[in-house]
Amino acid sequence: MRRCLGILGSLCAVTIACTTTIVTPGAAEDGSMFVTHSDDNELSDQRLVYVPAADHEPGSMRSVYCSANALGEYPEYNSFQYPRMVCDERSETYNTPGYARSIPLGEIPQVEHTYAYFDGGYGIMNEYQLMIGECTCGVKMQLEPEPGKRIFYSAELSRIALERCTTSREAVLLIGELIETYGYYGTGETLLIGDPEEAWVIEMCCGTSDSTSGLWVARKVPDGEVFVAANEFRIRDISSDESVFLHSSNLYEECEALGWWSSEDGEMDWLRTVSEGEYNHPYYSLRRVWRVMSLVAPSLELSPWVEDGFTRHYPFSIKPDQPLAVRDVMRLHRDHYEGTQFDMTTGVAAGPFGYPYRFYGPYDGSGDVGDPDRVLEGAWERPLSVDYCGYVYVNQGRSWLPDPIGGITWFGPDKPSETCFVPFYCGVNDLPDFYQNCNTGVYTRDSAWWAFNFVANWAAVKYGYMRKDIEDIQEAIEVQEIEKIATWDVQAIEILNAYGADECTESITGFCESNADSVVTAWWNFADLMIVKYDDGYINSPGHMAHEVGYPQTWLEESGWHQGPVSYTNRQED
Repeated sequence: MRRCLGILGSLCAVTIACTTTIVTPGAAEDGSMFVTHSDDNELSDQRLVYVPAADHEPGSMRSVYCSANALGEYPEYNSFQYPRMVCDERSETYNTPGYARSIPLGEIPQVEHTYAYFDGGYGIMNEYQLMIGECTCGVKMQLEPEPGKRIFYSAELSRIALERCTTSREAVLLIGELIETYGYYGTGETLLIGDPEEAWVIEMCCGTSDSTSGLWVARKVPDGEVFVAANEFRIRDISSDESVFLHSSNLYEECEALGWWSSEDGEMDWLRTVSEGEYNHPYYSLRRVWRVMSLVAPSLELSPWVEDGFTRHYPFSIKPDQPLAVRDVMRLHRDHYEGTQFDMTTGVAAGPFGYPYRFYGPYDGSGDVGDPDRVLEGAWERPLSVDYCGYVYVNQGRSWLPDPIGGITWFGPDKPSETCFVPFYCGVNDLPDFYQNCNTGVYTRDSAWWAFNFVANWAAVKYGYMRKDIEDIQEAIEVQEIEKIATWDVQAIEILNAYGADECTESITGFCESNADSVVTAWWNFADLMIVKYDDGYINSPGHMAHEVGYPQTWLEESGWHQGPVSYTNRQED
């Protein structure tokens, strides 16, 4: 992730970024709450880590570690993309051998008891079905961390919320209090926070005249609606209705002191006040917002074209045309604009076999769209599923079930379009080793991430063909996983009622581990099959090897194939 200087003004763009959504119970087919996140940063630590619940001595302190997700790596704090932290007080997985201990930016008072949760680049879900999603946003001010002055970024804020909170509103208020008390550094950030019944969006940034504290605004997502954020703040005009809006106590005072807003302006437009709009290039964010909304509510006939990055064309949230099921939510993250004028599987850049991913290079721009000295010579469309995605998940909260069984993280390593979502109940007491084991710099078959990453990369050999194979196995496994969960919901409740919480925990942990093991084994077997089937560009099958399918005719006409040596005539002399 590119490093930004800690001064007023956005100096760079982070091309590694994320998409995150909320589907409220009234918008879901079965009344679930969904909070999703694609962590589009393959540079970082891809481990899905279980952090157990813990009791703490009175008067003890909690360390706050620096995040390499913010502005880059910080060797002075032993803060790197991998491992995301090295310590022994949170999880055995984070006691990573061979790496120096992380150096805290500061400490805050610890609470008596902290809850168990799943952790990634940001906190994911805790044992009480509290769920979090995230995306990075461009802002006017980005500041470096400073011990004792600015110690918090969204990553640690999300973890503390999961350690201490059971409801989304409680989590928003805690995060806001921590920002104001201990300071905020890094990029602008959007956190989506949901419990089984209510969801909030909290957006935060640096922005105080003395370079301490920070600014934040939160808005509740109406039940029955869907929300999406894609690397641009989505909260606009702020009202005084605290049932819908919450914000930092210093918001208006500090924005006025910085010259970003005046009381004469009336209602504050949060997006315009603290940011330059989109970053990287026009539609880097807004195209994804449009796409999610057009998929869930095509009846709105929203245009993909707008006047600028501050458009109000796309509402904060929308009602879907039809309630969404869990696989509908998964499919949102798998999209490359198929069937639209922006379809990434067509055109010369997609190659002969419709490869939807584009590789960034030095010719691509950086910085916010609003940077005055910035020149863009070209740009790729930015789809929901990108080649540099590290993992994706769909959190599902179900209010009608006990918390340990009601909460599920459907986790997919690597690219959304080529991964397989596997369920983990939030009430487990551990996660499989092969999901907690991943170093993207060392290939191993002992890691779930490498199984899915290998298939996704091998698919580039003949994507248009292999994509159908991937869709078939996704369909078979994910439909079966949903059926398994329906069965295990009933079994888990019976075990809980008959034998108690401890036996229930052991049972669902065993199920999740054996189930995930079977999926990863199936995916490695699938990878081996794909190696043979598409070896050397052929389509191979038992008894019919080296079947030559060549290239599509339309691509041949553009490739120069017709200009090849079909005679002994020197065409250059003609």
